[in-house]
Amino acid sequence: MDGVYKVAGIDVHKKMLAVVITNVAELGEYRFERRKFGTGEAELKALADCLTAEGVAEVVMESTAQYGKPVWQMLEGSFKLQLAQAQSNRAPKGRKSDFADAERLVRRLVAGELILSFIPDPEQRLWRMMTRSRYQLARDRARLRNQLEGFLEDCRIKLSSHLSNVLGVSGCKMLRALADGETNAATIAALANGGIRASQPALADSLAAASRLDAPRRQMLNLFLERLDLLSAQMDTLAKMAAASLSEHRDAVKRLSNVPGLGADSAQQIIAEVGPKVATFPSPERLASWVGCCPGREESAEVSKSDASPKGNSTMRRLLSQSANAAIKSKGSVFEETYRRLAPRIGHGKAVWAVAHKLCRIVWKILHDGVDYKELGQQPDPKSIERRVSKLTRQLRALGYQVQIQPAPIAA
Repeated sequence: MDGVYKVAGIDVHKKMLAVVITNVAELGEYRFERRKFGTGEAELKALADCLTAEGVAEVVMESTAQYGKPVWQMLEGSFKLQLAQAQSNRAPKGRKSDFADAERLVRRLVAGELILSFIPDPEQRLWRMMTRSRYQLARDRARLRNQLEGFLEDCRIKLSSHLSNVLGVSGCKMLRALADGETNAATIAALANGGIRASQPALADSLAAASRLDAPRRQMLNLFLERLDLLSAQMDTLAKMAAASLSEHRDAVKRLSNVPGLGADSAQQIIAEVGPKVATFPSPERLASWVGCCPGREESAEVSKSDASPKGNSTMRRLLSQSANAAIKSKGSVFEETYRRLAPRIGHGKAVWAVAHKLCRIVWKILHDGVDYKELGQQPDPKSIERRVSKLTRQLRALGYQVQIQPAPIAA
């Protein structure tokens, strides 16, 4: 390169930033200028002013955990920013220091040896924050539900033996009656809705220990229910916030929701992860590679010794795996056909993962090209038919037959 093109490398820590600046357009060994900054608001402003005064065009940083977020937000919009994964900038043991790490960042960036992370725009980061927070609350609610069931077993309340969902409408009515001090098992059992399968005598028997429930345990039960109500209310609030934030992309959410295995909630989470147009990924292969749902490649001496999927975005991997498990149960869908064809040969886990790969490519097509999902059902794939015909033709010719392929006439 000719001229001047300055690059800054930043090794980010909780309380300090190790910054180096060099002109990568110069031939020969780089000459680094070393600077040290704090991570307070005034220090970050001084860092931005310093990089601007030095004429820096590109900034590469390495950060673990969340400490790089304030630095990124301060420099965003003024410089070309790159965030390197720490694993790709590891130093030899015994030769690690803060400024050496920053200098190595620049060298490896220029050499193309860094693994760079995808950082979406501020609006999409807000979507991610809301959808991921709601998912964490759902996990907390499931964990609290398991704790509640353990607590009920300890109190000899066997509701979970008769109700598929202890926190359903009927279960919540009975648990609140227990927490409020009701001791008659038949009275509590009568609160259940008529649609449940368990009989009234069976429910009353599972609640027989209600008369022996002391005040501290009833108070603890009430605390469980209050926490569950709080988590449910916060989940509903986050769901409404996410829906309002994605209102401009309601059409994309609707088109994704039509795919078997996906719903409105999972469609919102996918858009929050990859964007409403998947603009960062120019092809479905690139998206599948970033997600980590495609076959991997560990090649040495022109031999690939492993096809295990690479690591990728954990949120998208979870979403696609859950959606694939739901999609294969959709009767008459192409996903059911794909699973039935692959499962006997490669097993359930790999077949579901292949369906997840197909889902990932369909997501890219729907969002990137703005098309609607069209269910092909059990229709055979034309490419598969062509490959099958070609294979059978070669086999017959190898046996000495002359083969001429003609399409059969279409029946009236």
